[in-house]
Amino acid sequence: MSRLAENIWSAARAMPEGGLLSPKEFLHLGSRAAIDKTLSRLAQEGKLMRVSRGAYALPVAGRFGSRPPSTESIIEAIESTHGESIVASGAVEANALGLTTQVPTREVFLTSGPTRKLRLGNRTIELKHGSRWQLALGKRPAGRAIRALSWLGPEQVSSAPHILDILYTKLPAEEWAALQSARAALPGWMARAVSEMNAHG
Repeated sequence: MSRLAENIWSAARAMPEGGLLSPKEFLHLGSRAAIDKTLSRLAQEGKLMRVSRGAYALPVAGRFGSRPPSTESIIEAIESTHGESIVASGAVEANALGLTTQVPTREVFLTSGPTRKLRLGNRTIELKHGSRWQLALGKRPAGRAIRALSWLGPEQVSSAPHILDILYTKLPAEEWAALQSARAALPGWMARAVSEMNAHG
């Protein structure tokens, strides 16, 4: 293994699960072309995994051989290294809140960053650029409620009052208050639904 490869691999092994390596981090060790080539070779040898363009991670050694890092660890790494806000998709939130029995089959997240796909072994994670209001209130329950309603859409929300009842009972008082205070940032139909829910409650 070349000195450059040793340095890169050593840096990868020192990172927590899901830690992402970028070619830019190693420019003090050689040319960009040499670094790209070395990262590519380490990926071909199975020592690293190419997660997306210009992003590599270390496979996790387990009892049954190596596996890709967990989705959660990769998402956390992107949030901390790129400063992005990343939240679960509306389909996931609607299912978690009991507003739908549909179980999402794809791993989709909304991000404040660019839309892109990540590859973790045979799994594909989709990061979709979300509107500011979809990311409002982040990972807290009130934020999850916003994304769940967004996924259900105006027709389903207006035609199925029990959806609002379920949401009203699921949200703690302080989260309900947070959802109310975010109404100005929401699309008109959702702000109306939340107001009606408030009057209804």
